[in-house]
Amino acid sequence: MTTFDHRRISHHKIKLDVDGLRQGFYSDKYFENVVHVLQGAHAEGYQFAGKSPRMLSTNAGKMPIGDLIVEGQFFNRRAPFALVAGVDAALAMIRAATGYYEGENFVETWDQLEIRAVEDGVLTHYGGDPMNVQTVIEICGRYRDFALLETPMLGVMTRASRIATNVYNLLQVANRKPVLFFPARFDLPEVQSIDGYAYWVAVQRYNYETGNQLPALVSTDAQGAWWGGRGGGTVPHALIASFLADTAEAMEAYARYVPPHVPRIALVDFNNDTVRDSLATINTFWSHYRAALETGDTEAQKRWTLNGVRIDTSKNTRDESMGPDDPYGINPKLVRLVREALNNAWQNWDVPAHLKDEVQKYCRNVQIVVSGGFDRVRIQEYEQAGVPVDAYGVGSRFFQNDSDTNTDYTMDIVRVQLDGQWVDMAKVGRQPCDNPDLQPVDLKTWE
Repeated sequence: MTTFDHRRISHHKIKLDVDGLRQGFYSDKYFENVVHVLQGAHAEGYQFAGKSPRMLSTNAGKMPIGDLIVEGQFFNRRAPFALVAGVDAALAMIRAATGYYEGENFVETWDQLEIRAVEDGVLTHYGGDPMNVQTVIEICGRYRDFALLETPMLGVMTRASRIATNVYNLLQVANRKPVLFFPARFDLPEVQSIDGYAYWVAVQRYNYETGNQLPALVSTDAQGAWWGGRGGGTVPHALIASFLADTAEAMEAYARYVPPHVPRIALVDFNNDTVRDSLATINTFWSHYRAALETGDTEAQKRWTLNGVRIDTSKNTRDESMGPDDPYGINPKLVRLVREALNNAWQNWDVPAHLKDEVQKYCRNVQIVVSGGFDRVRIQEYEQAGVPVDAYGVGSRFFQNDSDTNTDYTMDIVRVQLDGQWVDMAKVGRQPCDNPDLQPVDLKTWE
C-alpha cells in the first residue's frame, strides 16, 4: 500500500517462498535458536524464575515465557531521511509465514497479531539519536510466532528503501527530467521486481510533492511487475554491430519493424562519432517522414519520428567531434555539439518553403538522453551548467550503499505484556518510539 494510491500489492505478485520463510531458510540462525527456546518453554509450561534487573513492579514470577506477548519495533536510521519502501512485502511475509509447526503441519497465527505500519512512500527522519526513531512497522504478539521473519523483513525493507531513497535524491537534482532505471544487469534477476517497485515509489513521491507527471521508465517487465508497468527501451550496441556499424541503417530497420508506439531513440556512440551518426540517422528518418507528411499518413509519421538520440560514450575515449585537448567520455561540450547539429540538420536538406516550420520543429524535438556513470553529483553539475540533456539513464549508482546511503533496518523488542500491562523492555540505548504515519493493518483483507 502506498501513500499515493492506498492500494496494497497482492501477495500473488510478490511471489514469496512461503515454505522457505516458515522453515527459517532465509533467517539468521540465532532466530531459529530463539524459536527453539521459546517453543520448548511453551511445551514444558516454563514460567519465569529469574530476577529481572528492571525492578518490575508487576509479578513476573508467574509469567509463561514461551507465550510472552511482545511489542516489536521496526525502524531505519538513514539520516537525514529515508523514503520507505518494501513494507507491503514485509507484511506479506507476516501474513504467509507467521505461526509454528506441529509435526509437519504449519499452524498459522497471523490473526493473533496486532500490527500497525506506515505506507510505502512515506518519509522517515533521523537526527542521529537511536532513542528517537520513527517506527515503520509495529507488531504486538507472541514473539515465537514471528521471530523467524525478522531477517527477511529487515532485508526487503532495507534494500527497497535504500533504492527508493537513492532514486528520490537523484530526482531532486534532475530538474524535472525523466530518469531511466537501468540497473537490471548489475544484480540478480530475482530482485528486479522489488527494485523496480522501489524506483516507482520514488517517482511517485517526487510527482506527489512537485505536481509533475514524470513517467516511471524501467527496462524489464519484471521491474514493472508489482505496479503494472512494462519494460521499455531502444537499441543496444549489439544491433548496430549486427548492421556492420551503420547506425543509420540499423535505426532505419528498427523503425520499419518495431511498432510505431515504441520510441525511436538512436544509440549514436558506437563509432565514437556521435555528431556524424546523429546526423546520418536524422537524415534517413526525415526522408521517410517527409513522404508520410506529404501523403497525410499519420501512422507512418509516427513510425519515422526520431524521438531521440542516446549518448553512451566510454569514459576512456574522446569523441571524434571533439578537439585534441577536449575531455574524454560524455561531457557537456559533446552534448552541446550534438544538440546544435540536430537543430541545424535541416539546413542541408532540400526543404520547400511551406515545410520550413515543420522541419525545424522536427529537428528540435529530437531529445538527447545520456547514460553511463551518472549519479546525483554529476547530474546536478549538468543541470547547473544548463547542458541540453532531456533525460538521464542511470544504472548501478541506484544500488550505492556507503556510509551516506546505507538504509539498514533494525527490529527491537521494546515492550512486553505482564499481567495485561505493557512494560518497557528495550535494550539500553533504545526505547519505544512512535510515528504519526502508522496505521492499523488488517491482514484479513489481504488478497
